[in-house]
Amino acid sequence: MTDRPTPTASDSRIRWPGGEIFVRSWVPATVAADPVVLFHDSLGAVALWRDFPGRLAQATGRRVIAYDRPGFGQSSARADVLSHGFVAEEATDIVPLLCRDLGLTRFVACGHSVGGGMAVETAAHHPDRVSALITIAAQALVEEQTRAGIRLARQAFAQPAELDRLARYHGDKARWVVDAWTETWLSPDFADWSLDAALSRVACPTLVIHGEGDEYGSVAQPERIAAATGGQLVILPGLGHVPHREAPDLVLDTIARFLAARPVA
Repeated sequence: MTDRPTPTASDSRIRWPGGEIFVRSWVPATVAADPVVLFHDSLGAVALWRDFPGRLAQATGRRVIAYDRPGFGQSSARADVLSHGFVAEEATDIVPLLCRDLGLTRFVACGHSVGGGMAVETAAHHPDRVSALITIAAQALVEEQTRAGIRLARQAFAQPAELDRLARYHGDKARWVVDAWTETWLSPDFADWSLDAALSRVACPTLVIHGEGDEYGSVAQPERIAAATGGQLVILPGLGHVPHREAPDLVLDTIARFLAARPVA
């Protein structure tokens, strides 16, 4: 995709009231524009992005930052139950800490799955900082298709082997990670959750990527995000919930082209 040199990766930790947040950055030799902050999915972690952040930094010439949300990956453990507003709380409680400690004044918010919702909330709450928004397989509301997929996943994670696989990334936090996802999204109290209020406040250019066969959300999800933001909608045929892993070259090219049109804030 590009002949740019391989970006340099480095790790750091920042403080939050419950402990530490693990952060990894990929920095190109020459930084062309605003950095990209990645928000991971409900079972995600920095390590589960695999080589995508480094390749994204190389393809765009931008610094790329990924972090483990509190309770995930290499960040400090937590034992609380996620609130109904946990998606918005990532934008109001955690993003300011990232900005403060990482020196972020303007950045691109890019999120996968629920991380896409967090990216939307970040763009809505920090319009002076977010220069562009990218969602990948994001949910904008709770569909029965979403709940059905999560119920199947909850059954799968009842098997010790599946939980052990997740523990490779989250250690002894794996059980909390699974429950934070399944029990929150399947709670009757969460059934009316949506991004509608946040979407109405997004003012930056937006790219909405979604796999046509996404098992956790129909195409009504990205259509809702794109319609509310006036964003560019990209539906990828034959792909599911993790298009950046299923077809990384296609997703990287789509993002690189979108960002190339807006090199500065």
